[in-house]
Amino acid sequence: MEGTPALICIPDITGFTEFMSDSKLESSSRLISSLLNKIIYANQIGLKVSEIEGDAILFYKSGDLPSIEKLLLQSQQFYTDFHKKLEEFSAEQKDNKDFSGLSDRLGLKIIMHYGQIGMVEVGSHLKLMGEDVIVAHRLLKNEVPYPEYVLFTEALMDHYNEKSKLEETVTDTATFTSDEYEHIGELPYYYMSFKRLEEINKTNSLKIK
Repeated sequence: MEGTPALICIPDITGFTEFMSDSKLESSSRLISSLLNKIIYANQIGLKVSEIEGDAILFYKSGDLPSIEKLLLQSQQFYTDFHKKLEEFSAEQKDNKDFSGLSDRLGLKIIMHYGQIGMVEVGSHLKLMGEDVIVAHRLLKNEVPYPEYVLFTEALMDHYNEKSKLEETVTDTATFTSDEYEHIGELPYYYMSFKRLEEINKTNSLKIK
């Protein structure tokens, strides 16, 4: 499907289904709303919200691809702000057992992909369509061994025409692998833990504003 070139970004809260089953509906609803809002407000690179999908947000940015530096900083910003909000909730609700040990129970993973998107108007919202949107969603189910990580598809990394030192650092230090998906085939990608991401940002003197 031909469409508009776009970055597709999906931050997804891990462990939330189990958290909901172990907590009161009021508690889980308050927390998920607060965390999703925190992720939306952490957006620093002009991403647009297409949909809020339960415990995940479908962001997109059409046109030129942001620099790899901006993608790394944005990924860390999402992670940092997410965990700050978890800590705030834990402190504010220390007497509520539903919120005990939040940092151990909930986490964040981020899928980054670049491809073609189509848009259809549904009510007052624009819904993303196309194979690359499906690819990004399928990659939420993968074989990454970390509970929290950022994943860059090979299609995204290959889109950078001129390899900079920073881009080479990412491709050289991230783990490269692929998973097989029904009706789609093999999807290659790079992944790294947020700890490794922070090390790269510090080594290259990148700072979150």
